[in-house]
Amino acid sequence: MRCAILADIHSNLEALSTVLKDIEDKGGVDEVWCLGDIVGYGPEPAGCIKLLREHNPVCVAGNHDFGAVGKLELTLFNPVAAQACSWTAEKLSPEDLKYLEELPMTVQKDDFLLAHGSPASPLLEYVASNSIAEKNFSYFEGLYCLVGHTHVPLAYKQEENKIASISLSSGIGLVLRNSRIIINPGAVGQPRDGDPRASYAIYDSEGSLFRVYRVEYDVRATQDKMMEAGLPVPLVTRLEVGR
Repeated sequence: MRCAILADIHSNLEALSTVLKDIEDKGGVDEVWCLGDIVGYGPEPAGCIKLLREHNPVCVAGNHDFGAVGKLELTLFNPVAAQACSWTAEKLSPEDLKYLEELPMTVQKDDFLLAHGSPASPLLEYVASNSIAEKNFSYFEGLYCLVGHTHVPLAYKQEENKIASISLSSGIGLVLRNSRIIINPGAVGQPRDGDPRASYAIYDSEGSLFRVYRVEYDVRATQDKMMEAGLPVPLVTRLEVGR
């Protein structure tokens, strides 16, 4: 089975469309798994929900998804993120809101736990260091956990009494054996690792191969839509630098 793993789409329809086309160009997949934050920050939340749902995804909630529907207090967000959440809520249909409201916080798929933030705190915690990763291995039982939220493609592998971090470069495969591992595929819609290209992953159970891909999309088109919508300028400018 081949699965596409997407995270942090953030209402960036240009990026999502490009990623889905790239997946088809690579032979397609059997399932799409989404690690949350379909909406927030970007200019086309409804369009992203519609397009993603066409692929019948296995999806968990992100903090921006729940923030947009009132299931997470906006005081937990920084000011520009809160402003974008409020704007997003006004652009969603009742059907869109219902879809986001009903997203689970975690899903178990075979050997994988899917969460947005972390197993310990699915909505809010960033798995961004070895020490945080080490704590989180005790919060799930299987071999593998997939997370988003940091917008950085990275893996943390549990090896006896230590945690090893593994950078995930575009096109380089990571073979998943019997070691326990937490993996982040990076962000589709707002990368933060200094590379503005959209990031996603494909997992192929035949060979247990996990591979991150980076694809260029029309950043300027997304920025123009954000400016037209009146979204905060810092959210617009960060797309071109991937920070």
